[in-house]
Amino acid sequence: MAEKSKIAIYPGSFDPVTNGHVDIALRATHIFDEVIVAVSHNPNKDYLFTEEERLMMTRETFRENGKISVINFSGLVADLARKKKAVAIVRGLRAVSDFEAEFQLALMNRKMNRDVETVFMMTSFRYVYLSSSIIKEAAQHHGKYEDLVPPIVLKMLKQKYQS
Repeated sequence: MAEKSKIAIYPGSFDPVTNGHVDIALRATHIFDEVIVAVSHNPNKDYLFTEEERLMMTRETFRENGKISVINFSGLVADLARKKKAVAIVRGLRAVSDFEAEFQLALMNRKMNRDVETVFMMTSFRYVYLSSSIIKEAAQHHGKYEDLVPPIVLKMLKQKYQS
């Protein structure tokens, strides 16, 4: 009997995707057979980039990695994991301050879908301070952030904040 493929969901808004996100996704491919990067849409959240732009940038970022696919979704991650037959939800942690909210989400996801585990991955040290919000602020004020985002994100941010 063939062994079942181990699939993980890596959800996020990715507004925009950063090298910290890329680091977590690539490291997750060492644990799982397939990583589905799920670009979420929350109608209650304000985004810099449209859902289509976020999806395009994330797909472009991972297009050469055969173990990573990129989809868009709205709704509950636990339901998406069930639909995709995922065994895990991958979440990145930068600092202790991330843990409380992530812990609550993990417990709720576990309650909604007992077949999926949450796997917390510590960010690499060089990205411990990095967030999409910090990148957007740096771009808006013409700061230095070029080495913190994939090339497609750099291009799109420069288009958004040209002056």
